[in-house]
Amino acid sequence: MKTILYITSSVRSFKEEETQHQSITRLLGERFLEQFRSRYHDVEIIHRNLSIDPPSFLTQEFIAAAFEKAELTPEQKAVLKMSDQYIEEIKQANIIVIASPMYNYGMPAVLKAWFDKVIRVNKTFSFDLARGDEPLEPILSGKSLVLLASWGEFNFRKGENKYHLNHLSSHIEQLAPYLGAEQFFEIASEYQEFSDDRHRASKLSALTQVKELANNLASI
Repeated sequence: MKTILYITSSVRSFKEEETQHQSITRLLGERFLEQFRSRYHDVEIIHRNLSIDPPSFLTQEFIAAAFEKAELTPEQKAVLKMSDQYIEEIKQANIIVIASPMYNYGMPAVLKAWFDKVIRVNKTFSFDLARGDEPLEPILSGKSLVLLASWGEFNFRKGENKYHLNHLSSHIEQLAPYLGAEQFFEIASEYQEFSDDRHRASKLSALTQVKELANNLASI
């Protein structure tokens, strides 16, 4: 059996019967899951819809509890409860699929809040000053991370002239090892603000790539 952790973060919903104001990233995510299931039947999907059930932001109490070396108090355990649950879901997953639009050149606040709750010392990374200037090291391994993105402009992919403005993909790729991801894949739909033929072609291309990637990952 394989387990997919599916993270969605768009404020928009996706419904098959509607055509206006639908989330492209949720569309891509649904198509990925459908195709994966068609090729690999024994799969469990854990869905975290962050726009419906958003993580809380970091607090001083959370930081204190996360770095506490003594036995945790009941209050500290309560502060860390959702973080512990998020991390357990990551541990269970073979594949992590993150469906995220680009908001103001970066990730949605709810997705950043989720990352802040799952990248945790002695849970998903270790910290040892004996390693010198690079004391952090991921704890988890063996996973694949798939980013399904959309943005209103274009040329934000690695190697393109606006990549330096892309603080969505680059940030998530940088954080991926701390989720245990040893493979990082990205598929994006572009030109959404223009609503022209370029956008329609980019969306169709993304849907084709999603199908191909799902087939490939299901066959591993």
